[in-house]
Amino acid sequence: MVYVFWMGWMGEVPRKVILNESVRNLYFHVPMWFGMILMLLGAAVYSLRYLLFQHNTDDAWASALTQMGILFGILGLITGMVWAQFTWGAWWSGDPKQNASAIGLLMYLAYTVLRSSFEDKRRQARISATYNILAFFCLIPLLFILPRLTDSLHPGNGGNPGFSAYDLDGRMRWVFYPAVIAWTLMGWWASNLWARYNLLKNRIQS
Repeated sequence: MVYVFWMGWMGEVPRKVILNESVRNLYFHVPMWFGMILMLLGAAVYSLRYLLFQHNTDDAWASALTQMGILFGILGLITGMVWAQFTWGAWWSGDPKQNASAIGLLMYLAYTVLRSSFEDKRRQARISATYNILAFFCLIPLLFILPRLTDSLHPGNGGNPGFSAYDLDGRMRWVFYPAVIAWTLMGWWASNLWARYNLLKNRIQS
């Protein structure tokens, strides 16, 4: 409710060439991806902590952050497809950024399959932590390096500017940056609840 009021208080969203009213999606699509990256980074850090200290709390946090990062990634991909339909004329155009994002999500979906493949909790946590760290180091080149090496319609790639006066009006920054913080904090809050739930469930089972 506060978020909607804040967007209304900022006044009319500036119309951009090609983007037009679809530029409002900037408040949802991009913050979700920012939140996803930060949560997956946190998951990699907790995975490293587990490998070093073998604490179940670190494994629970790594798992919860990864699953929430996957959720944000799926939502970001869907909102990106909607945006692409209105600006590029197709839900999926095979753009390098789209393809790289899909590969990255499939890579993390494989993480969830991997975790469910082991009955031994310690082995599950150890192998999942190793995979999680490797997956994050593969995700960064997929999203931020490889798309820049070729032509891309996506802002920020292939010479197409991103986060500039071309596609981010100064008035929009007053909503965009709080949206990034809000989506990220919401993801971390949900991850905290999920991690605590899993820890409690494991204690009851043991």
